[in-house]
Amino acid sequence: MSDNAATAPARSTISLHKLGVFCGLSAAVWLGSAEAPTKLVNEGFSPFLISMGMVMGAFVARWTVPTLLKGTGFLFSDLREKPHLIVWALLAGTLWAVGNTLTIFGVRNVGLAIAFPLWNVNSLVGLAWGCLLFRELHGSSAKNWAKVVGGALAIVFGAAVLAVATTQQNAGAPGKAATGILAAVGAGAMFGTMYIPYRKAYISGMNPLSFVTIFTFGELGTILTLGLIFYHGAHPMIAELHRARPMLFWPFVGGFCWVIGDLFQQYAAKYIGIGRGIPLSNTNQLWGLAWGALVFGEFAGLGAGGRLLILGGSCIMIAGAVAISMAEPPPSEMENWRAAMHRECDRYELDKENVAAVVAGDDPLADQKHPRRWWEVLIMLAAAGIFLWLALGTTAQRIYVNLPWMMVLIIGTIVPLFWCGALLWRRTRFS
Repeated sequence: MSDNAATAPARSTISLHKLGVFCGLSAAVWLGSAEAPTKLVNEGFSPFLISMGMVMGAFVARWTVPTLLKGTGFLFSDLREKPHLIVWALLAGTLWAVGNTLTIFGVRNVGLAIAFPLWNVNSLVGLAWGCLLFRELHGSSAKNWAKVVGGALAIVFGAAVLAVATTQQNAGAPGKAATGILAAVGAGAMFGTMYIPYRKAYISGMNPLSFVTIFTFGELGTILTLGLIFYHGAHPMIAELHRARPMLFWPFVGGFCWVIGDLFQQYAAKYIGIGRGIPLSNTNQLWGLAWGALVFGEFAGLGAGGRLLILGGSCIMIAGAVAISMAEPPPSEMENWRAAMHRECDRYELDKENVAAVVAGDDPLADQKHPRRWWEVLIMLAAAGIFLWLALGTTAQRIYVNLPWMMVLIIGTIVPLFWCGALLWRRTRFS
């Protein structure tokens, strides 16, 4: 053991299953809150442009947060040990960008009530890939299968009920229904398949902070390529971004918040698998619903039937999340997880003992001292400068906001950040 490891504070003894569950639920809070800033954008801008603003915020966050937590020395060391996983991280970013774009066209053509449940099946797609490729749930009891599969189905069904309830006042866009349905289904397939690189990276010993740093290049490159196609060239796209300058701060903040949620989602996928972690993080619709109802007053005119649907859908999603959180993998299932890990180690000639330690939250790199570099200060200053530049050019948005409830939800969003972040640090040193 190194001197650094010997003098480090004692690690928490919380189980990795509980840690993963807490990460999944914290991810839901931040992923749901990430949509709130986009509600402050006046109508008149294309959803694709708002998506581009969010990706730009995500790009900044995916560099600054890992640099702040671990430093570039750690990130580069981790990437040098697993260079074969870089392409998988880029692939994950590409899949996300394509999926996110498809959601835009799904909502535009068939409305949220139909599109959201269709792309929310990514939980089931991820669950299927986890079982087929990474032996998740293999060797588990029928009771555990029922908890995980039934919980995932309950979350998808509850999301569908909420989507129907919250769009009663606004009918979906008519026409082009077949295209919209295909786009929403395609988005679900993209999001669900995106979790394959997640899981592949983490059973091979890659750190989530390193993964998201590379992820963002695939994400940004794809969204810019799609933007060039969507706007028919660079000049129209740049002109549209310039026109949107007064509102770009809000989707930029939303993208930054989304990355924090995604980081928690990454740790959930690492420690409890994609079959358990992704459905938990997909309860983000509950938190987004709270922002819409309590802060922006979106459902003030909703009838008794709609309110009953919201209550029922929320309870169904909560019941699904509880069922999944109670489905801790038994030793027989963990043996199958280890078999999948050994397969990756054999394929890429990785050190099995080292990878096993990383998978268990004891990354040897995390206990080593990585000197901070001078350029890390520049990264932080650049990020702060971009925030300041966008904020100074932002115009006031004329929209109703309930300030007391907004403060309550902001506090409710920040608390999981520090609480779950502290758990991750004490148990795994963010490994």
